[in-house]
Amino acid sequence: MSMIFQEIVGVSAGGIVVPGYVALQMHEPLRLLGTFIVSFLTFGIIRILSNFMFIYGRRRLVLSILIGFVLGYLSRQAFVYQWLQLDLEMQAVGFIIPGLIANWMERQGVFKTLLCLLLVASSVRLLLMLMTGGEVLHV
Repeated sequence: MSMIFQEIVGVSAGGIVVPGYVALQMHEPLRLLGTFIVSFLTFGIIRILSNFMFIYGRRRLVLSILIGFVLGYLSRQAFVYQWLQLDLEMQAVGFIIPGLIANWMERQGVFKTLLCLLLVASSVRLLLMLMTGGEVLHV
């Protein structure tokens, strides 16, 4: 789905894997919020580091994934809130997903990446619901 959208529109949704992970987690908006927060932080750190060192191509991808991995781990440890006797977990989805999103934000812009990601993930979620007879997959 992501490749088809990229061929038609010319904008990537964060790669092939990211829209699938986001589609499977759409029933947990706090996890998606945690993922986007970690992605924005990773994006900001990469932008700051690019002022002091050459970050391009594979270096940027690897650095984005590493920083996203570390920040995602920290989100699993720190973003747990107690509110009205409910445990609210705002943690990142997956281990490399925030880094991949941040890398694509750097490559094609924040707005284009997020808009495309949400469109493709919603399409994948709809397709999954149609394939399973309306049953939402909870992973």
